[in-house]
Amino acid sequence: MFKFIKQYAETLTNANIYPIISLVIFFLFFVVLLIMVKRMKKDRINELSNIPFEKEELTNLNS
Repeated sequence: MFKFIKQYAETLTNANIYPIISLVIFFLFFVVLLIMVKRMKKDRINELSNIPFEKEELTNLNS
């Protein structure tokens, strides 16, 4: 797959390095995010999923 991307990038004549770098950063961000979610423990997932239902909500301290 990377060989295909590399060959495609080499055929571009007016390509700057910045779009390629941004694509790599974008791809790596979501790969790292996916790995983090896959390794997350079930207890932590349940805790995060119940955040909207907690009663002690501090929305406005001035009232």
